[in-house]
Amino acid sequence: MLCWGAAPIFEKAGLVKIAPLPATALRSWMIGVVLLGAVTLSGTWKDVSGVDLRSLGLLLAGGFLAGLLGQVLYFAALRGGQASRVVPFVAAYPLVTVLLSMLILREPLTLPRAAGAACVVVGVLVLRLGG
Repeated sequence: MLCWGAAPIFEKAGLVKIAPLPATALRSWMIGVVLLGAVTLSGTWKDVSGVDLRSLGLLLAGGFLAGLLGQVLYFAALRGGQASRVVPFVAAYPLVTVLLSMLILREPLTLPRAAGAACVVVGVLVLRLGG
């Protein structure tokens, strides 16, 4: 939680003199270098090279949506808005996950999930109306 809470402060400050797309490229480059080292040191290259095509395609699609497109759009919002308002709004993504998991994965909407989703909506509305 500390990492996710502190990162937007660094990112907001870092976006002052760079556009969202190149900022995402720099951020992704750093993550890639660290991950290459981690996979090498942990000896898990066999897991990477042995992944099946379906899993690879789904992971790449998720990476494109969240790691590229979502990150660029998030940086654009963060660059133009207040971190204290942008981050909670973006963090409302579980609402999309709940809806898509029902439609695509056929997961049931249970009372706790519905209550959690309602809390997210109320939280976003409070922040929005609070100016």
